[in-house]
Amino acid sequence: MTDTNEHSFCGARHRRPSSQKERGIGMANDDSPTDDSPTDDSPTDDSPTDDYDLIVIGAGPAGEVLAGRCAEAGLRVAIVERELVGGECSYWGCMPSKVLLRPGDVLAAAARVPGAAAAITGRADAAATFALRDRFTSNWDDTGSVPWLTDRGITVVRGTGRLAGERTVEVEHGDGCRATLTAARAVAVATGTAAAIPPIPGLAEASPWTNRDVTAAKEVPGRLIVVGGGAIGLEMAQAFHRLGRGEVTVIEAAPAILAREEPFAGAEVQAALAAEGIEILVGIGVSSVARRGDGPVAVVLANGCRIEADEILVAAGRRPATSDLGLETVGLEPGRSIVVDDQLLAVGVDGGWLFAVGDCNGRALLTHMGKYQARVAADVILGRPAAATSDHSAVPRVTFTDPQVCAVGFTEAGAREAGITVRVVSYATGGVAGAAVLGREFPGTSQLVIDQDRRVVVGATFVGPGVQELLHSATVAIAGEVTLDRLWHAVPSFPTVSEVWLRLLRHTGYERGLLRQPVDRDAGGRRGSHPGGLVCRRPPPSPRPRLNRWLIRPARATTATARSPTASCSRRRYGGRPLAWPGIDGGRGPASSGT
Repeated sequence: MTDTNEHSFCGARHRRPSSQKERGIGMANDDSPTDDSPTDDSPTDDSPTDDYDLIVIGAGPAGEVLAGRCAEAGLRVAIVERELVGGECSYWGCMPSKVLLRPGDVLAAAARVPGAAAAITGRADAAATFALRDRFTSNWDDTGSVPWLTDRGITVVRGTGRLAGERTVEVEHGDGCRATLTAARAVAVATGTAAAIPPIPGLAEASPWTNRDVTAAKEVPGRLIVVGGGAIGLEMAQAFHRLGRGEVTVIEAAPAILAREEPFAGAEVQAALAAEGIEILVGIGVSSVARRGDGPVAVVLANGCRIEADEILVAAGRRPATSDLGLETVGLEPGRSIVVDDQLLAVGVDGGWLFAVGDCNGRALLTHMGKYQARVAADVILGRPAAATSDHSAVPRVTFTDPQVCAVGFTEAGAREAGITVRVVSYATGGVAGAAVLGREFPGTSQLVIDQDRRVVVGATFVGPGVQELLHSATVAIAGEVTLDRLWHAVPSFPTVSEVWLRLLRHTGYERGLLRQPVDRDAGGRRGSHPGGLVCRRPPPSPRPRLNRWLIRPARATTATARSPTASCSRRRYGGRPLAWPGIDGGRGPASSGT
């Protein structure tokens, strides 16, 4: 039905609950008629409907969570959105990109399994994949997303929101009309980021794809060049190569792909992509780009080589979407990340009213971290003690290539730079029985970074097919500062890939932790002088012998390493020979290093 509480600001619609009693009741849909003339219940300049406790600019995941939590606590909340409710992640990022990756992942997983591999008689259906992507994005229509907000009593205001002074937001609607909203408690910025286009001669004029274009593509180009060897670039390179089997070339100016992760992670992904026929050029930049009309795009590399393709995807970083936000009206610099403290309050703005959550603050450019920050900011706005601490030491991230790279916390280099006394242990992800069941080859390495002084895990990386669900166990261990002695008692099920935890813990040097417990001198039991104030207790005698009949010990094999590719113009495979992890019968044994 049509709700009469769909109001008009200069002819542009926004939705709000009709009264405090009706909060939580769904509002009118987007197809309701509008009227450019004022109605009896249209807000005037001094209407109380323009005043809220909280105004959120940006209805992406972070903005939605913040608005929702505050509205559920009883605050009057408005959220301003210029595009689609759900934001970049839902329509041009996380969700559609994973849909595009899924068919290739399934086929690759089946190909590893004898008995299933023979059933693969074709390749991924690109048209069906794009149709599924369209369903996930609701054909870029947010009608189904808006009720999540309005059902909580949140007013949805369509238009571009800009700060206009303390606790004031000016909204410009599509027809150029403006409305002013004021907040009694807080304003929160949740505008995210946009794709950065490097200042390469001719690139902007060559109609390059960004994440928005590639995730909304209607067909697979025969030839694709990807500028940037980070998560977005590598995921889409593999997705489109598997969907179309065309020529795909990745160009990365840094010495390695996935440069922010452990070096072995980038090397193993590089080897896997090269084995599929994807060319990866590292350590070389792009000098110029040119395209004539709708024809192919030509890329000239720094070494003078020339490569042509049908499309070019730029995945070379992100920029904060703050250039047209009115930051100058509150003393901040437009176009820059909004620096915040651990309460998500903007640094340099007096009064404690301006918050920034999600990618726009530059702390951790990940959807789940934006939602985490939103939960913290909501608590602060509601007067509860809260601080965002995981941003500093426990940020989980996944690159959804095949093999995947799943990491949380510090890398080894980052931990050493932070002054941590580090010990590093690694083991082949496929060197456990659970991985052997999944297929003949299970590439990848798992690694823990240990703080030797505190005896806790401060970083973890898992590389392997479909290992994303393995990551949260490491996140819990790091965020909870669980000691190695206690981790020994977290028993993974058999046979699962999570048994790699046992292999890693065994080589931390704290294997005897099973028998060590802190003992108070007055608590009884035997006293001792074990380092760290711990006492060795004997375990109670077993009533009968216990046989480890099901223990499978993987054979130890030598480590295979990927050679760094050399940039050239030839249409050959780059990245050296692929890593060979033969599974349980030949998994790589443990390796460790320490200081």
